[in-house]
Amino acid sequence: MFKVDDYQQSGEPRRLMSADRTPSVTPVDLRQARFGTSVRGFDKSQVTSLLTDAADCYDQALRENERLRQELVRLEAALSQFRDLETSLKNTLISAQKATDDMKENATQEAARIVREAEGRAEVIVQKAEARREELESDLTSLKSKRRDAEVSVEAIIATLKSTLDEFREQARAEREDRVVPHRGLTDVSRAV
Repeated sequence: MFKVDDYQQSGEPRRLMSADRTPSVTPVDLRQARFGTSVRGFDKSQVTSLLTDAADCYDQALRENERLRQELVRLEAALSQFRDLETSLKNTLISAQKATDDMKENATQEAARIVREAEGRAEVIVQKAEARREELESDLTSLKSKRRDAEVSVEAIIATLKSTLDEFREQARAEREDRVVPHRGLTDVSRAV
């Protein structure tokens, strides 16, 4: 119950408890408050009317306070979910960035490896081509030399054959000349037989 000694000497009502504690004066206390009478006291109907209005306002404030407390709990839960989501998104972004960086690094390394291998194969191909070119040049030089030798040999054979042919012709001519007997008459021939 509300008593006169609940007021401080200064005439101000004492402060209510914080929202976490139970208030010492409730709207019911205000509605049921009874005051002693004194000689020059307040009008009871006005005090009762004021206490009823104060109790109604106080009751409404308590309901609003509870509604706000529930809203605060709901918003704190939502905030917690959003923070969890934010953390999850940050972790996902960090993972995605790391994966992207890893993929870039792997791609760069793979590209460098492919280039090195290609350069190595190209070097081998160039070396083989150079060796083949040198081999072909050597073969060409050898073939030119053999051709010159063959030409000289063929020219020598031709010269030898020509000389031999000339000799055979000369011999054949000489033999024909040796075989040619002056014509004697038939009588001379028959005597010889």
